[in-house]
Amino acid sequence: MRRLGAIADDFTGATDLATNLAKRGFRVVVIPGGALDAAETRVRALPDRPDAVVVALKSRTAPVATAVADSLRALDLLESLDCDRFYLKYCSTFDSTDEGNIGPVLDALSKRLDAGRVVVVPSFPANGRTVEGGILSVHGVPLAESPMKDHPLTPMRRSRVADLLAPQTSAAVGEVHSDVVDRGSEALAEVLSQSSARYVVVDAATDAQLDTIARAAAGDVLVSGGSGLALGMTPPQADVEQGSGSLPGAVDAGAGTDDTPDVATRPHAGSLVVSGSASSMTRAQVAHGRAHLPARKIDVQALIDDAPAELGRAVDWVLAHAHDENADGSPRPPLVYAVDSLDDLSVSYRYPDGLAPANRPHPSELIEQHLGALVATVAERGVTRILVAGGETSGSTVTALGLSELVIGAEIAPGVCWAQGHTAHGTLVDIALKSGNFGSEDMFTSAWKVLHP
Repeated sequence: MRRLGAIADDFTGATDLATNLAKRGFRVVVIPGGALDAAETRVRALPDRPDAVVVALKSRTAPVATAVADSLRALDLLESLDCDRFYLKYCSTFDSTDEGNIGPVLDALSKRLDAGRVVVVPSFPANGRTVEGGILSVHGVPLAESPMKDHPLTPMRRSRVADLLAPQTSAAVGEVHSDVVDRGSEALAEVLSQSSARYVVVDAATDAQLDTIARAAAGDVLVSGGSGLALGMTPPQADVEQGSGSLPGAVDAGAGTDDTPDVATRPHAGSLVVSGSASSMTRAQVAHGRAHLPARKIDVQALIDDAPAELGRAVDWVLAHAHDENADGSPRPPLVYAVDSLDDLSVSYRYPDGLAPANRPHPSELIEQHLGALVATVAERGVTRILVAGGETSGSTVTALGLSELVIGAEIAPGVCWAQGHTAHGTLVDIALKSGNFGSEDMFTSAWKVLHP
């Protein structure tokens, strides 16, 4: 039986991919990159061996050498678990700079696996990410004209995927457009086999086109893209109906229906939303959350002045609100957030002891550390239902909690799901890791409706 091994460049991307694989009927387990040492033993001990293992790295904006080394280490684990087909998952908006990290990691993985050609498919139509004529668009707007052009870490100033990837690799980058894809998987496979380029960007603007690409590349040892490509993949079990989502650990296809028990029937546990993302959708979600939830904005200057004291204040505030409920008994979780305006990204701060800002941690690092420590502290005091917004914040949170693996649960929105895992102290937590640009504006208030008891 073929087993799929996937490497995701951040934690939200890993759960995004796992959600889509589970929807197709794969048994999926997610392994945080910081928990690889004993992962082989843990995975082999699972009662139902997964047929897809996703490693969640924190490598999207890491130094290139670190991203490559971490990815190869993840590949070592996946090969030890008998994976024989591989998937590099990166952001559907191709978040990277001219230096990487997508190109260098692709180069390293394709060399190790002796992959002569790799499809490049960032499309995820359900979340408005499409590629047509080689141009990546976000909800119909070319990438370089979308809010991603102002991303604080990876500003996207080009829209053609080949132009984004080419500076990151010495390998040739080609394109295949939708007229070929629409001729079917056999025709597409033939065109791909004749390509002289190592990396081939393939158009996809619909789920049907993703299905065609997945079937055309079914024999490839390595594929790459956003999580959308997984929606065309077929699980290896012959007795599973495609898309049933009924396997252990898979997404419940009935989540959010009338048959889903209301979250108010769960044993009383505290809830919390934390947001470190500055993306346009998350800012809209923060605005909605502020109007409906207890909300506390992180005081970055207070973190710089005395991080432990600010953490203590934040913990007390969260614990005072974590069990709040709406009139219908549903959770009314407190919201702790870092950004509600792009102006927050240009604020100047005072640094004590006369040290220059260059000699201090960047404010974004302080925010990630603060949110991770906050979640880890309150989780051990009964706040065990947590929604996290932002890839970097999700990585810090999972690391602080010490989660060793995540079981995929109910889908909240395309690419976002609830998952469950045990902290380093053995506490069982429900956690949702949301990519900055994913979800509806009301996600911070509506996500709890699909959390199973």
